[in-house]
Amino acid sequence: MVLAESPSILITDNDQRFRATVREVLAPAGYRMIDAEDGIEAVQIVRHEEIHVVLLDMHMPRQSGLETLQLMKQFKAMLPCILLSAQMDDDLEQKAKMARAFDVLHKPVSRIELTGVIKQALARTYGFS
Repeated sequence: MVLAESPSILITDNDQRFRATVREVLAPAGYRMIDAEDGIEAVQIVRHEEIHVVLLDMHMPRQSGLETLQLMKQFKAMLPCILLSAQMDDDLEQKAKMARAFDVLHKPVSRIELTGVIKQALARTYGFS
């Protein structure tokens, strides 16, 4: 499937500065970017908007990134979700993979790693290059 418009990326993190940094990193690629402050807001956005890739911080108030990922997969099974955490361990990484996370990235994440994983998600899921 070829996308008719710029792919949309949902940036979910309770840290506004991190969201702003991700926006700066991704801006040159021309993505349409939407912010969510927590997992509950992210689920609502995914239910009502066309989202192509979701970035999820693991540790957020009200609902973790892993809980959000599990909910989203119930109604959008093919949506690529990338989990990010500064406090990643093997157990959490295993749980994320069992929940069908597209990938798990350790914060701080490099520009090359982040953009590369997003491009992979778009290519594998939508044939977007």
